[in-house]
Amino acid sequence: MDTPPRFRYATPLDAPLLAPLNVQLIRDEGHCNSMTIEQLEQRMLVWLRGEYQAVIFELASLDIGYALFRREPEHVYLRQLFVDAVHRRQGVARAAMRWLWHNAWADAPRVRIDVLVGNRDGQAFWRAVGFRAYCVTMEMDPSSAL
Repeated sequence: MDTPPRFRYATPLDAPLLAPLNVQLIRDEGHCNSMTIEQLEQRMLVWLRGEYQAVIFELASLDIGYALFRREPEHVYLRQLFVDAVHRRQGVARAAMRWLWHNAWADAPRVRIDVLVGNRDGQAFWRAVGFRAYCVTMEMDPSSAL
């Protein structure tokens, strides 16, 4: 990465910018979320007006990613972290994590994330930056019920 990314806190006005990035995240991680871009924008707007904060990653005046998180009593829950595919494997996400720890989460005792079981690249990244498995969440849909 020749030029380091810049980071800025998002406002509710950034929901239209974040929704298409969220669509890419859903696709890339293999999530089963079927919300439309309009629904994702509305959800992002509600989150940003509520308990969530987001930080947008910028490189050469382009918005290339974001982190969405909320503070909980005993940890920060990092719900989403996304870097555009063109800018991956260049240190952007690592730089973002470093910035978040020093600026947004300086007083947090820990950060928790959820990673889909099938998202092998995501799991590898999170391990590489220091996360370790803590619990496994399982689910069942009605078609699998006994």
